[in-house]
Amino acid sequence: MAGQFDKQADIYADARPNYPTEWYSKLAALTPLHTFAWDVGTGNGQAALGVAEHYEQVIGTDVSEAQLERATPHPRVRYFHTPLTTSDDEIISLIGGENSVDLITVAQAVHWFDLPRFYSLVSRLLRKPGGVIAVWCYNGITVSPTFDPLMKRFEDRARPFYDENIKYVFDGYRTLLFPFEGVGLGSEGSPLALDIPKELSFDKFLRMVGSWSAVITAKSQGVDLLSEEVVKEFESAWGGPKLVRSVCYNAFMLAGKVRI
Repeated sequence: MAGQFDKQADIYADARPNYPTEWYSKLAALTPLHTFAWDVGTGNGQAALGVAEHYEQVIGTDVSEAQLERATPHPRVRYFHTPLTTSDDEIISLIGGENSVDLITVAQAVHWFDLPRFYSLVSRLLRKPGGVIAVWCYNGITVSPTFDPLMKRFEDRARPFYDENIKYVFDGYRTLLFPFEGVGLGSEGSPLALDIPKELSFDKFLRMVGSWSAVITAKSQGVDLLSEEVVKEFESAWGGPKLVRSVCYNAFMLAGKVRI
């Protein structure tokens, strides 16, 4: 998957929504210590920066060098490239050793992971008791009664071009493996529904949709999902290219701690 996200790194950095600050406050309130956090699949560092407001040190890792090159610097965040060839023991050593991490976060990425391997690492790294892992994602955007049916039709056309793992996003992580004890912010089989409000211009909307892996994959196969005709339909339903709208991304979270 690193190759796909390398291709869209610039668009990705510019177009995706920001996660609400209260999410990080709620997660921080769950861990008794605030010394060390690990943001996995950090991409451009978006979630790592939010975590850094509550933890003394944050390590952000990603398999994509292109994403990390665009990561935002922060005095409490260190970024590391961890290609798929990185061994479990190397990751444990890089992160700080077993039983050392207060919070692990994964934003918009855990569905791409080798879950049994990743969760084994989580179980080794999280402080026991007290360490928390939280994963979240979003799978849709609510704009208006006029716009939303067009968006649904576009999503249906894009679906065949997604990797199989994206099924977990479509179902809101309800079928995602998550073998941890719930802490009140969603648990295996019962994710917490969340909203991400955002003021969004039409240009930003197009950039967001253009960063979808399905749109990139379709284009590489000669299919232009964002054709001129589709863009015009979106623009008309949006209310014109200059209008900035209050929209809502539909998000969901799972959070837990290692069962002892």
